[in-house]
Amino acid sequence: MLETLRKQLQQHTPQRLDHVKLPEAAVLLPIVERPAPTLLFTRRASHLNTHSGQVAFPGGKREAGDTDLYATALREAMEEIALAPGLVQPLGRLSDVISLHGIRVTPWVGIIPPDLPLVADPSELDAIFEVPLSHFLDDKRTHTDVITVDGITHYVPSYHVDGHVIWGLSAMMLVELLAEGFGMPINLHQRPVGALRHFPERRSRPHTSARHPGMRNPK
Repeated sequence: MLETLRKQLQQHTPQRLDHVKLPEAAVLLPIVERPAPTLLFTRRASHLNTHSGQVAFPGGKREAGDTDLYATALREAMEEIALAPGLVQPLGRLSDVISLHGIRVTPWVGIIPPDLPLVADPSELDAIFEVPLSHFLDDKRTHTDVITVDGITHYVPSYHVDGHVIWGLSAMMLVELLAEGFGMPINLHQRPVGALRHFPERRSRPHTSARHPGMRNPK
């Protein structure tokens, strides 16, 4: 499975938005190399004033010392969950996304060994957890969020797993991973079967893309 993913992502040409001049951020989608591979997520601490309790991938804003956005993703993963950069096998990047907060985010996919002594930074996170990739490949969504931005409708899956809710921008990145990495017939712009939950229409900030709706605000 993971070798197939590696080959598919090497052939994938993600959308790059380098021409958009906005603050930059990056996240890491860590796939845990188990007999049945899992995807690792984090949950923002409940004491935070904004976006508390939200599920996300490790990541945050680019800093001046970061050589590139992959370095940003690795540094943030080290700071947030004590994931040593040398333990990440990079597989490739996914398409840039722009949040309604005006941040351009680049997702990266990497493989990590199982059972690492990961530790959540208590100032930012209160949980690290894994979900089997099969849960997403079997499309075990609870419902679909219908999010319209600047007149463009997005059908974003929402997954409830062991008390965690995976939705929003993290779920949108996950859709691209499933479609491009595993050939899954899933599309953000095609209405799926099942329950829908509609959100009020949103407007993006000036000079930002309407391709993707809002996300949690990176650090």
